[in-house]
Amino acid sequence: MKKITVSLLAAMLAMFIAGCEPQTSNIDVTNDQGKAVMALDYRDFDQAASKMVQSMLASGALKKQGGGRYIVATSRITNDTMQRIDIDQLMAKIEQELLNSGQVVMTSAVGAQDSTDPLVQDARKLRDSEEFDQNTVAAKKTLLAPELSITGKIFQKNISYDKGMQQVEYYFELKVADLKSGLRLWQNETLIGKRGSSKSVAW
Repeated sequence: MKKITVSLLAAMLAMFIAGCEPQTSNIDVTNDQGKAVMALDYRDFDQAASKMVQSMLASGALKKQGGGRYIVATSRITNDTMQRIDIDQLMAKIEQELLNSGQVVMTSAVGAQDSTDPLVQDARKLRDSEEFDQNTVAAKKTLLAPELSITGKIFQKNISYDKGMQQVEYYFELKVADLKSGLRLWQNETLIGKRGSSKSVAW
């Protein structure tokens, strides 16, 4: 009887603790009213990517003289923050919006390691293979070289704002260069700033 009572109390205690825990809920990513955090979250990535692309498109740098679309390659994007930022996540948003603009096409043949598709080169290794119909294998001199490149950097500044408060600034920098002439056609810096308790972790 004593063992049953102890087990029952333990079960009731576990139910009580579980009831006090925050409930899991889905995030409305189109209208997220959740409180801000000191580190970068998906809302910051969306904001920075949208601002960068809007500036890029509004500048006219991507409008090709004579019509047609530029071929763009993603170059190195440096993370100089205290966070382990997934650069691919940010660039995927930027590349997606650029593609949706209809002004450019992105190349998967060359560029930063994570922006290329290894199958582009692997498919060309099938030449002279007896297992494949050579009429269906990519011929030589069919790849198109990129005309423009996107490179950039993300860096962070932590500032003591007030007693018990801190200010964290995240700078997103992107540049677009003409690969043939080496001339820079566009450059932009977007700032995401946050203020909060100095006890909050910013990484």
